[in-house]
Amino acid sequence: MTSTAQNNATSLPLGIGSDIDNQETREWMDALSAVIEAEGPERAHFLLEQLLEHARQKSIDMPFSATTGYVNTIEPDHEERAPGNLEIEERLRAYMRWNAMAMVVKANRHDPADGGDLGGHIGSFASLASLFGAGFNHFWHAESENHGGDCLFIQGHVAPGVYARAYLEGRLSEEQLLNFRQEVDGKGLSSYPHPKLMPEFWQFPTVSMGLGPLMAIYQARFLKYLHARGIANTENRKVWVFCGDGEMDEVESLGAIGLAAREKLDNLIFVINCNLQRLDGPVRGNGKIIQELEGEFRGAGWNVIKLIWGSSWDPLLARDKDGALRKIMMDTVDGDYQAMKANDGAYVRKHFFGKDPRTAKMVEHMSDEEIFELRRGGHDSKKVYAAYHQAVNHKGQPTVLLIKTIKGFGMGKSGEGKNNVHQTKKLTDEDIKAFRDRFNIPIPDSELGKIPFYKPADDTPEMRYLHERRKALGGYLPHRRVKADEQFTVPSLDTFKAVIEPTAEGREISTTQAYVRFLTTLLRDKAIGPRVVPILVDEARTFGMEGLFRQIGIYNPDGQQYTPVDKDQVMYYKEDKQGQILQEGINEAGGMSSWIAAATSYSTSNRIMIPFYVYYSMFGFQRIGDLAWAAGDMQARGFLLGGTSGRTTLNGEGLQHEDGHSHILAGTIPNCLSYDPTFAHEVAVIMHHGLKRMVEKQDNVFYYITLLNENYAMPGLAAGTEEQIIKGMYLCKPGAAQTKANKGAARVQLLGSGTILRESIAAQALLAQDWGVQADVWSCPSFNELTREGQDCERFNMLHPLEKARVPFVSQQLEGHSGPVVAATDYMKAYAEQIRPFIPKGRAYKVLGTDGFGRSDFRSKLREHFEVNRHYIVLAALKALQEEGAVTAEVVAQAIAKYGIKADKINPLYA
Repeated sequence: MTSTAQNNATSLPLGIGSDIDNQETREWMDALSAVIEAEGPERAHFLLEQLLEHARQKSIDMPFSATTGYVNTIEPDHEERAPGNLEIEERLRAYMRWNAMAMVVKANRHDPADGGDLGGHIGSFASLASLFGAGFNHFWHAESENHGGDCLFIQGHVAPGVYARAYLEGRLSEEQLLNFRQEVDGKGLSSYPHPKLMPEFWQFPTVSMGLGPLMAIYQARFLKYLHARGIANTENRKVWVFCGDGEMDEVESLGAIGLAAREKLDNLIFVINCNLQRLDGPVRGNGKIIQELEGEFRGAGWNVIKLIWGSSWDPLLARDKDGALRKIMMDTVDGDYQAMKANDGAYVRKHFFGKDPRTAKMVEHMSDEEIFELRRGGHDSKKVYAAYHQAVNHKGQPTVLLIKTIKGFGMGKSGEGKNNVHQTKKLTDEDIKAFRDRFNIPIPDSELGKIPFYKPADDTPEMRYLHERRKALGGYLPHRRVKADEQFTVPSLDTFKAVIEPTAEGREISTTQAYVRFLTTLLRDKAIGPRVVPILVDEARTFGMEGLFRQIGIYNPDGQQYTPVDKDQVMYYKEDKQGQILQEGINEAGGMSSWIAAATSYSTSNRIMIPFYVYYSMFGFQRIGDLAWAAGDMQARGFLLGGTSGRTTLNGEGLQHEDGHSHILAGTIPNCLSYDPTFAHEVAVIMHHGLKRMVEKQDNVFYYITLLNENYAMPGLAAGTEEQIIKGMYLCKPGAAQTKANKGAARVQLLGSGTILRESIAAQALLAQDWGVQADVWSCPSFNELTREGQDCERFNMLHPLEKARVPFVSQQLEGHSGPVVAATDYMKAYAEQIRPFIPKGRAYKVLGTDGFGRSDFRSKLREHFEVNRHYIVLAALKALQEEGAVTAEVVAQAIAKYGIKADKINPLYA
């Protein structure tokens, strides 16, 4: 074999072995090239697909690679020319780089008495300043009269760069920059994108890695949903998502890319900043993260655009006639690419181009400095613009841009391309001087020690250009709308009388059915009904909601192209292009992401939507707690409904399904109002109140309501208790009033919520019947709200010692009702324990709960196991009375014997 044949044999792009007939291969390649030249790439693509199919039919079923060569997707002669003044844009980027660096370094030169640094990141923005520049100057639309505004999910660690731009724009002051990460006094800037902390600036929290990509996919889908249903025109809006290549290892980052392709979300653009580094080291030291991600996304059905090499590489690649350079590019692993940028041009000449005599000869005319200045694609503004232009004009698929950059670009020896660059937040005076010189910042040596911010005069070409570009795109970004312009009036509570009235004699329903009745009534309202967004995760039949399938339809952008197997039934499975239900399949994270998109639509789309997401309560906060926290940050508004809630209601399902702690988790989110109602009227009152707050008042709260699948008679709403229900506690079943006959009889107060309130009511009867003890029964739909109100009173009293003390609502309610207090719920004891400080002084307080792992059995057996049934409530009441001296210990022992309580059984916490 000749040396030319050997070289060609070793440079085959797909690595499928040596070429045994080089001439035949060349003839095939020439034929394909002729088709491309004469008939275009579409015809060539068709022929290749036909050849592959023919090969499969001949049993040559070797799958082709989902990856392409390690070169740019867009050929130089196909690049869209970048408009605008690139020289001015480069100057502006330099100023932003400097100000971002200065902000972080200044923040970390404080020396607080209690020690510790404020932190911050320089390297991340340094790597993608050009990517942001192209977007802000040419692509990203703000909300305006003619455009709904693009959604920007900005990579969290680059926040200093975004602040630096806003400073030049005059949106942020120097004082705010000086208070970066110093927010307590109200003058500072948040560490990362947080709508809660900067409500008119940041739209989306992204720094909990992986959540940004996931939420963005469902945000893009929800924009399509709004358009399909005629609620808002969103056809010209884009969702841009900036991620790090290391972030893509988070399961959530790639978890929904199939949905994006399946639903043809061509309004969605991922920009993955491939600087090859995560926090500690290389993302794929032994591999190639760009190739790996290309395979993932292309295999899922995305349009993939790779931007790896800058314009200075184009002449070299044009001379690479035999593929030697392309082969080195492909064979070099990411760990080595990182080393190239952490060293110098001589190192690159030897360890990269020196791998093959042909490539070494290519660069023999170049100096080491010129070799080192060969840029990666993400630092070439012309190529970034071309990639963005192709992405925004692509139809029928979501697009991912895999853009290669250098982490810490411009930081020189202090961090460029080094493993520790993510943590680098302190620079020496020498580093700062080198930074200034590299980016030609007009600050004299005499001022460098102060690390001053730099802002050109308002009448300079740079500043005029900066403002002109944003004016052309509708305004400044990022920007967040705080309230929707539109207003709605919620129907009166009487509208839902089918839910708040007592059930007919002999009729029993569950609180889940009460919710469905409420929802069905709300859907009939001509104004608000269309804004309701029911969200399901393949459990509609579990919750009795299948009737909505035909009534309002399930959203599917392709409609229903098949005949459903249950078409002959009244409640058949109906998919529709204008469907109202979002059916997410078995996918709680997807359901929550859709809920967030709908719950923040007032801000992102100026449309008030009312999402109702119902799911197994165990698979809510425990499973998607990070998304729920993000929802709080985003000031979401809507209803989360935990069905089959509590540890003992879902008999038969067992340990993984039985929820005894979702209310404790819900209580950790400050703007989440959580309720555990027992009766239908409580459900109606709470949901109606939620609508008033979230829709009419546009308060930034959301509601978590647990629902039951147990059927029983509903007592109906007692007039005047509505406010007490919302506050979390009302007297639902008083004991017998004191008379001459029972004067001096012991009395207790029984508190309960959810399903266990009915055990408290049963215990009330047993106490009177078996022990002559009267009990008042209190429904406590929210121990969390009672706790928050009580703690707020205590805080006020501590800070205002000279003013009249405030009395917690729990104390007010119990003050006129004597006796010890017993609380029992279907949740861990910690849930009801929260109100212990507000029990009137001198009163015993006993708490029963379901600590421990769940298990399968009948409800009665589970309640016995967890010691929350009526017998244990009676026992707890008698024990409390004994401690107060109202009954003897013998009475308590008699109760244990009478009810067959196993005193020596294992604590359910450890069982």
